[in-house]
Amino acid sequence: MKKTIIFGAVCAVLGVNSLSTWADDSTTPAAPAAPAAPAAPAGPTAMSTPAMTFPLVANPNPLNVDAGPLGKIYVTGALTGLGLAQSNAGPNICNGCDKSTLLDVSNAQVVVQKTDGLWQFYLQGGGYSFPTVGVPYTRSADATDASFGILPLGYIKLAPGSGAFSLEAGKLPSLFGDEYMFTYEDPNIERGLLWNQENIVSRGVQANYTTGPLAFSLSWNDGYYSNKYNWITGSVAWTINSANSLSFVAGDNFDKTSPSDNINSAFVPQNNGSMYNLIYTHTSGAWTIEPMLQYQEVQSNNFTAFGVPFVVSSADAWGTSLLVNYAFNSNWSLPVRAEYESTSGATNLLYGPGSKAWSFTITPTYQDKIFFGRFELSYIEANSSTAGDVFSDDGNSTSQARAMLETGIIY
Repeated sequence: MKKTIIFGAVCAVLGVNSLSTWADDSTTPAAPAAPAAPAAPAGPTAMSTPAMTFPLVANPNPLNVDAGPLGKIYVTGALTGLGLAQSNAGPNICNGCDKSTLLDVSNAQVVVQKTDGLWQFYLQGGGYSFPTVGVPYTRSADATDASFGILPLGYIKLAPGSGAFSLEAGKLPSLFGDEYMFTYEDPNIERGLLWNQENIVSRGVQANYTTGPLAFSLSWNDGYYSNKYNWITGSVAWTINSANSLSFVAGDNFDKTSPSDNINSAFVPQNNGSMYNLIYTHTSGAWTIEPMLQYQEVQSNNFTAFGVPFVVSSADAWGTSLLVNYAFNSNWSLPVRAEYESTSGATNLLYGPGSKAWSFTITPTYQDKIFFGRFELSYIEANSSTAGDVFSDDGNSTSQARAMLETGIIY
């Protein structure tokens, strides 16, 4: 839903009104984005931020420069492109935004960061897109302008003492979910149904604390990038042993966000809600297995903004996903994702009020040093959907298949 929100925001930028009332919202907006990592060793090493899941890995010898009194500064990033072919493209509400075939730059990014000392910082800039299963594709130029701009992430960090405690402030990645923000950070090219319900970036402050096998994070932020600071989000991660870990994430809006508080009013239902994640990760030899459970609740609210009444009815969404990866060797891997989501209530959280959907994605992946290439097949099917809210030009097709190819460098 969050990517649907970005798609709706793009439509707003392009002058297309895709929303009517909140009782029938058909265009609504990974993971957990890890808490800030400990300071890196003094020598060249793969950056732990941005966080990356399996199977792609960061450059183990990143570019770094000696900035004198500032210390060592690391410069990394990603330059990637993708091709897409799909059935039932659309709904075509943005005059050709989503097509049956297309080519695009999925990432053109530079990351500049300082990872040691009392004061640290992280800046990530450039262009990006958010390919998401079951959501019309928005080209990177439009997605960047309509979402978080050319500086999607940027924060300063205070890390006193031994590094067990740190405090961050700025544009921070979400704590929710098991998939992250950009394509190269994730097992699959497309992010999934559950990721689509979560926020991506929030402005705020976040405290992190690690003790033994436990890592805690607590954030005061603006939720779904509303610019109204009324969300509290927290996470606890337990490293059980070298093969198993368990994480719990929770967040809630303690006030109320109205359409007047948002650049695009599609953010309102989720901003007035709560979300919970339970994520388990198991690694054994060539296998990585990661199941997740997710629950989201949207509160009932009535608003009057811009002289127009807005109605949000209560609703909720349950979802589960399973990420699996098998590494054949140091170059070849096979990530697979299966997921299911079910919604209830009168507000549209998926493909119409009370709709359900399942998807399956498989992504054979090759990486050699900083170069990677991967091919992806995905399929999604919606059930109990509302006509006009699903796929194809008229929004009436209930399934969609995609083939994608992404390649580039992570430098």
